[in-house]
Amino acid sequence: MTKKIVLAGGTGFIGQYLQQRFVENGDEVVIISRRAPHVSWDDSEAVREALEGADMLVNLAGKSVNCRYNEQNKKAILQSRIDTTNKLGEAVLACERPPKLWLNSSTATIYRHAEDRPMTEANGELGSGFSENVAKAWEEAFFSFQLPDTRQTALRISIVLGGDGGALTPYRYLTKFGLGGKQGSGKQMVSWIHVEDVFRVIRFIEEQEALEGVINCTSPHPVSNKVLTTAIRRAMNMKIGLPATAWMLEIGTFLLRTESELILKSRWVLPERLLQAGFTFQYETIDDALSEILVQSKSASYL
Repeated sequence: MTKKIVLAGGTGFIGQYLQQRFVENGDEVVIISRRAPHVSWDDSEAVREALEGADMLVNLAGKSVNCRYNEQNKKAILQSRIDTTNKLGEAVLACERPPKLWLNSSTATIYRHAEDRPMTEANGELGSGFSENVAKAWEEAFFSFQLPDTRQTALRISIVLGGDGGALTPYRYLTKFGLGGKQGSGKQMVSWIHVEDVFRVIRFIEEQEALEGVINCTSPHPVSNKVLTTAIRRAMNMKIGLPATAWMLEIGTFLLRTESELILKSRWVLPERLLQAGFTFQYETIDDALSEILVQSKSASYL
């Protein structure tokens, strides 16, 4: 049976992959975006019509955090998430036949820097910096809507890896040019997930009607930065990888107009609720994920 799936903010790396996979499954996909010819965020009636009778709404909207955290960008990062979530909530409330399930993006960055122990939904400690506060405000906006006919789930998504973009892109270029060694101490943990498992998690939550609230969307086997960079070099057949100290990363990220926090923060997050519910990951280990990405690209040169 064909299902109606609405992807809000669905023109990025994750959204494009999800659209492709839903279409392959025979589903109807409607995208809400600021880009033509999709449903416009500025047309509230069109947004409501898009959501009317939908089986599932997946919200991925929000300005990229891959930028310098000046006051202008910080405001845009926060407001782009809050405003779009509020617009969707108001549209859902206006529907006669609202979506059965609303999955709203959140981020695994909501947890504190952790090198001492992993964070789960039950015992994770939330952080207090800019990125963590954005995530908390995002979830607060999402759960502020009381929707009796729509199940709500916030996906705390970790770093997403895939063959057509995502977080792996800067790593592959650094490695290609011999700069793929550990970054900073190399001890900071990296929670990651293959983009195909993001799709499979969404389908799993759709089927498991008892799953709602916050869910960590991340592989059960996070790795340290040192292990990650070693695995990438191994997958690319690069024997040499010069390390980068924290001060070198500060200079490099400044020149690239981004933030060292994206590399140096330790995100040690486990998908406890998914595992307890019986979800099995297709790509459990970093070597599994990198091997598939290399096969998909048909040659190691892609990385």
